[in-house]
Amino acid sequence: MMMWDSFIWFGLSAVILATAGAVSALCANDHWSASSFRYRKRRSVAIIFNVASVLVLASFIVLMWISLRRPPLRTMGETRLWYSFFALISGLFTYVRWRYKWILSFSTVLATVFILINILRPEIHDQSLMPALQSPWFIPHVTVYMFSYSVLGCSFLLALAGLAGSGKDVLGAADTLVYIGMAFLTFGMLSGSLWAKDAWGHFWNWDPKETWALVTWLCYLAYIHLRMFGRTADKALCLLLVFSFICLQMCWWGVNYLPTAQDSIHVYNK
Repeated sequence: MMMWDSFIWFGLSAVILATAGAVSALCANDHWSASSFRYRKRRSVAIIFNVASVLVLASFIVLMWISLRRPPLRTMGETRLWYSFFALISGLFTYVRWRYKWILSFSTVLATVFILINILRPEIHDQSLMPALQSPWFIPHVTVYMFSYSVLGCSFLLALAGLAGSGKDVLGAADTLVYIGMAFLTFGMLSGSLWAKDAWGHFWNWDPKETWALVTWLCYLAYIHLRMFGRTADKALCLLLVFSFICLQMCWWGVNYLPTAQDSIHVYNK
């Protein structure tokens, strides 16, 4: 039976592989031509290492799923596992699509933080799912949200690069990530509403989790509208993306520390 104690070997292996890929990407000389053999070799090595890292985490998720006989999506540690998995995928996608050689380093750091938290704070898992979680919306709702969080996390990293003055038009890439993230975020909210109707009889309860989900969604919607009008300074837009990601973190785990959240219908474990 796959136990959480085994995660240290999978987690550290994933971190080592992702780090190797990030280093390989960083070693590409800025003066090399994108079509040169040395650049293509570095790029291929970076991609291979990161794909291997993703596969390591994917294998652990599958083994946990089989062992628990339920999707590993219930506890905070399990969602951190999915976030690490999707963060590596999002970073790899951004690197392949826009060739920001530093993005793999940041996505690796982001994934490593959550992996280390899970290693240092192992959880006790059981096979049970409370009645509210025994819904066909459980898997799509949580996985879609974790994927959107990871994609929007990459847009956050690009926004930081924009604030630091990277010398590149990072908002062009951030736009695509925000559009993708918002699409999945919207589906997550809609599926959550259908799930709430099935579980509690109401589409919306103004629960702290739901309220912060709406705040997060509105912040990213504001970015899209401001970007479309084209009258807002790039720095201001980058700041809005940073603020939106802070709201996202509040929605994900920050609400757990609010006094009003102690009786939340979204608290499934302590």
